[in-house]
Amino acid sequence: MHDGGPCLKVLVLRNANTSVIDVIKQGGDNVIDTSESIDKCYVEKNGVNFIVSHGYRHIINHQVINILKERVINLHISHLPWNRGADPNLWSFLEDTPKGVSIHYVDQGIDTGDTIIQRELFFNEEKETLESTYQKLQNEMIQLFKTHWPLIKEGTCQRMKHPADGSYHKSSDKKKFEYLLSKGWDTPVIELKGKAISHGQ
Repeated sequence: MHDGGPCLKVLVLRNANTSVIDVIKQGGDNVIDTSESIDKCYVEKNGVNFIVSHGYRHIINHQVINILKERVINLHISHLPWNRGADPNLWSFLEDTPKGVSIHYVDQGIDTGDTIIQRELFFNEEKETLESTYQKLQNEMIQLFKTHWPLIKEGTCQRMKHPADGSYHKSSDKKKFEYLLSKGWDTPVIELKGKAISHGQ
């Protein structure tokens, strides 16, 4: 059912399946999605009005950002400005930094665009694993998006500049700590807590 506003053509950029698609469709907008790298031609050919990125593995081309301007957002499972970039959930434990989810505008940097909304989460670290915390972050993210999507697509949502602090990681940064992940996603987060700090990261 449409919410009464103009119908949008929304491109969802993803890595895996995401409930974001269902939320957008429930609002009456049209959705296309891809996990592949896109460019300006792709956006123009498909008549895209808005982009929502969730778990996307590619950098969004600056030309795409420029033509859509304030209509490109990203859903990031960290409490920005902490843990921008790769593996945010893992690093939030390795460096013992704030945990949470953030929805933000996409600019030329990596997870540096103005924050629209975010929520800090707290875990019982004696009982949680990387998998369980990841799932809770994703569930919280979908709920946050569902609540705020109507205002976001109308352009009437709030926006906040990032504080000057925070952290950023590349995929390769975790190599020196992979020995801690002997149980993979089932690794208890208490076994990871502060290990990057104690190793002088």
